[in-house]
Amino acid sequence: MATLMAATTLAQGRGGQEPAPTPIPQDEPRAARLKTDVAADVDAMSTFTQQMVDSVFSFGELGFQEFETNRYLIDILKKNGFSVEEGIVGIPTAFMATWGSGKPVLALGSDIDGIPQASQKPGVAYHDPLIEGAPGHGEGHNSGEPLNITAAIAVKKIMEREKLPGTIRIWSGTAEELVGTKAYYVRAGLFKDVDVALFTHVGDTMGVSWGDRGTSTGLVSVQYTFRGETAHAAGAPWRGKSALDAVELMDIGWNFRREHLPLEQRSHYVITDGGDQPNVVPRTASVWYYFRQTTYPKIKEMWQIGDSIAKGAALMTGTELLPTRVLGTAWPQHFNKAVAEAAFANIHRVGLPQWSDADLTLAKALQKELGSREAGLTTRVAPVLQGPETTNTGGGSDDIGDVSWNVPTITLRYPANIPGLPGHNWANAIAMATPIAHKGTTAGAKVQAMTMIDLLTKPALVQGAWDYFRNVQTKETKYEPLIRPEDKPAIDLNKATMDKYRPEMRKYYYDPAKYKTYLEQLGITYPTVKK
Repeated sequence: MATLMAATTLAQGRGGQEPAPTPIPQDEPRAARLKTDVAADVDAMSTFTQQMVDSVFSFGELGFQEFETNRYLIDILKKNGFSVEEGIVGIPTAFMATWGSGKPVLALGSDIDGIPQASQKPGVAYHDPLIEGAPGHGEGHNSGEPLNITAAIAVKKIMEREKLPGTIRIWSGTAEELVGTKAYYVRAGLFKDVDVALFTHVGDTMGVSWGDRGTSTGLVSVQYTFRGETAHAAGAPWRGKSALDAVELMDIGWNFRREHLPLEQRSHYVITDGGDQPNVVPRTASVWYYFRQTTYPKIKEMWQIGDSIAKGAALMTGTELLPTRVLGTAWPQHFNKAVAEAAFANIHRVGLPQWSDADLTLAKALQKELGSREAGLTTRVAPVLQGPETTNTGGGSDDIGDVSWNVPTITLRYPANIPGLPGHNWANAIAMATPIAHKGTTAGAKVQAMTMIDLLTKPALVQGAWDYFRNVQTKETKYEPLIRPEDKPAIDLNKATMDKYRPEMRKYYYDPAKYKTYLEQLGITYPTVKK
């Protein structure tokens, strides 16, 4: 385990000044001993972690359809002494696992779903799908819950040995790509007694931050459906009222309006129903929008604009705008200062994995293939803990934001993927069942476990987390759900896609009883690069 007390800064500060490295406090002897023990146990479980990472990768399931992933992880948790509530808040592929009793209650979460059309052979540094058109883990969500489970089992052993009070919970970030579940978890009160939420998300380095994030947004995901009247598209088109015309006019209206929206907004759509066949004027048509902005009021404003444009499109076409359907929501993310400081110190205690020549060869070959800078893999952690961003330029979303406004929360990003990738793409799947992901997930599990030890043994840390949450974060900003009382989880999404591809995908599920790694099962030489 590397101990890095200071490092050269990676970026210049204002006026060319280098910010001073964030001080890394020394642990008291007992905490240091427990952290050494828990890190050693995580290392001892590296094969167990690798098998989980590879297995979930092989399932490659889309949001709300993570049935194989759900069953696999639940079985592991039960075998390791956790009680599991399945199908929470009416979502078949969502669970909450619990072990222990008393305070503090630590809730560990991570996302589990994949990306459409991201099927890819791992360890192959160019596009080579296992199944053409099938989904896959084109972000790396196959690694986060294995990290949490490994960390939790290691900490559980320490708690039993040391007779430490506390409760460990592990929950599934089901359908995160649809931002489809966490607001419902909050509404159902699943975090009401939680002291700290420790979230994990795959990255290409080890890091944590506190305060508002500078490249992220919240959002509302809305489906607009129009209903018109059919007619023969050639024989009597004047008798028809085209719902597709309404969809297309809404899209035109939104794209003209987009020019006059703030720069940080992000908005995008897909037409999910464009009619039945060209010779029939479409009676129904639907379009699905993501409206992203940096604050709750701005998200609501964008949503209202979208609703107004949809009503206008219906008026122009003589069609009916049906009640809108909310498919997902997310608040902007805000992370806890006290817990982030503890996790950052543990990041420096653990350091980054030792990358092999094969790991670096794969990374550089993929970066070359994509036209990115051939930088290889990250080799040192940032010396400065990232604090609040004063300027938010917009970006992606994660419904961990809803959790973060209800309980002190951080997101640990861990180095299981390759820098310079496009995201939500087959390329982001290439490293995710290779030694890069295995090493990065194990390193992340050490940090997660050490941070849990801090929270279990230092009541002042938990108190500090809540002091920041109450007196700084939520002093002026109060959480209001974006989901409406009538909204329900969209558990039907992605069913048709998984029904189409799952029979063929089953042929490629990883069998750890027969093969040491998924690469071995697939017969892939690591790394495979273009000559």
